[in-house]
Amino acid sequence: VQLVESGGGLVQAGGSLRLSCATSGFIFSFNRMGWYRQPPGKQRELVAVSSSSGSTNYADSVKGRFTISRDNAKNTVYLQMSNLKPEDTAVYYCATSLRESGDYDYWGQGTQVTVSS
Repeated sequence: VQLVESGGGLVQAGGSLRLSCATSGFIFSFNRMGWYRQPPGKQRELVAVSSSSGSTNYADSVKGRFTISRDNAKNTVYLQMSNLKPEDTAVYYCATSLRESGDYDYWGQGTQVTVSS
């Protein structure tokens, strides 16, 4: 199983970025996909989830600004981030699980997002 994030970078507050997580080694359409982030000096936190059925959930801090989507044909999950704020600065990780709840089984290596004020 491999998950490879890309799309991070440095952006000014109010800007946008789209993160991608390309996957292999499992049946993507069967799996729950999640985006997490770890701000500097803080614990990792859930950002968004896409279930195998396509339903989505978001952390309150990103609702209305971030959108998770998945392309089952490309085995890729995306995180579109808009109206970015300095507090969105973090390493962003994607994760996957065959189960629809509970811990994730596999993680990517992360991609850095830095939002300047």
